[in-house]
Amino acid sequence: MTQLDIEAIRRDFPVLQKPLPKGNPVVYLDSGSSAQKPQCVIDKEREVYENFYANAYRGVYQFGAIVDEELEASREKVRQFINARHSEEIIFTSGSTMSLNLVASGWGRRNLGPGDEIVINEMEHHANFVPWQQLALQTGATCRFLPLTDDGRLDMSRVGEVLSDKTKLLAVTGMSNVLGTITPLAELARRAHEFGAVIVVDGAQSVPHEHTDVITDDIDFLAFSGHKLYGPSGIGVLYGRREMLEQTDPVIFGGHMIDRVYKDHSTWASLPAKFEAGTIQITQAIAMGAAIDYLDAIGTETIREHERKLLEYAFDRLQQVPGMRIYGPGIEERGAIISFTIDGAHPEDLAQLLDRRGVFVRHGHHCTMPLHDLLGVRATVRASFGVYNTHGDVDALVEALEFARQRLRLC
Repeated sequence: MTQLDIEAIRRDFPVLQKPLPKGNPVVYLDSGSSAQKPQCVIDKEREVYENFYANAYRGVYQFGAIVDEELEASREKVRQFINARHSEEIIFTSGSTMSLNLVASGWGRRNLGPGDEIVINEMEHHANFVPWQQLALQTGATCRFLPLTDDGRLDMSRVGEVLSDKTKLLAVTGMSNVLGTITPLAELARRAHEFGAVIVVDGAQSVPHEHTDVITDDIDFLAFSGHKLYGPSGIGVLYGRREMLEQTDPVIFGGHMIDRVYKDHSTWASLPAKFEAGTIQITQAIAMGAAIDYLDAIGTETIREHERKLLEYAFDRLQQVPGMRIYGPGIEERGAIISFTIDGAHPEDLAQLLDRRGVFVRHGHHCTMPLHDLLGVRATVRASFGVYNTHGDVDALVEALEFARQRLRLC
């Protein structure tokens, strides 16, 4: 691990070099929603369009061959990044939401029925909650909930109360998009597999911030998105162990995923083409490989240590704000996310007033209505950090909150 040269990192992101219309610098604290893009990712997309764009897996002419090579190189980078065994276990999708829905529809409908149980929890993003809820309604299965502790961690002492021989699937986030909670994936996978259940991990938040190893953690399915990984929007990944993908039906049909079409039936191409019908997001998938190269050059542990120090500093500063309530566990068990409320201030008002100072945060339920119901609040303000954030950004957030409190006459 090396010390992060934060000023050099920030220079890699063009949007952070441009002042806002009123002259304020950009303080971007919404990477949990979507991260900004380094120049190398922007350049890679442009390189494809300007130099060799063609449809993928269609033509043997020069542009087509280059595109195919670049896509497979990107697929291999993803494989190495999460330590999958085989490149065909990497499926390109439109994002985490599509990946999770693919598992629910393609694997779940085939393998679940009345009497089976799906285990989820209340801090899951809607994308890792609603598909399983709907799958249960469609198949006659039942959703059961793994309880949370008072500080927003999975209550591992009660896993034995929830998992059973009826459990067919455990769906869990790698890191909560609201509480920042980091879940013990290896332990959860072990417990699920003891009952013959499959574990599906929503890695949208964890993969950009935590070292991910699908072999060590024994993960069956993993979903994540390129746009949170400093890559382009519109591209994501579904990882599945090869034997699990073989047990999964395709849910989108058409070109490229076909082996043979007959008048009365069709057969499917081998992995990964089986799940990549139509024209995939070509430039986005290639540029996601550039984003992975960028993160690899910095180092996952270097990024994690930088974000840990930011969290320590932010916790210390924010806890000094009057009326502040921070949700979730301590920094030892959370990633680079802090969600909070301030007594007497509506989260939307806070977000709008912070925007006047050039501080960009997200407000609302963050696609986690069941969690906010559990917390007893309708909305929170969320500050989420990335590799480019600094202690100065935290200071700007605290100063903007003081400005907001003054405007709201809370002091």
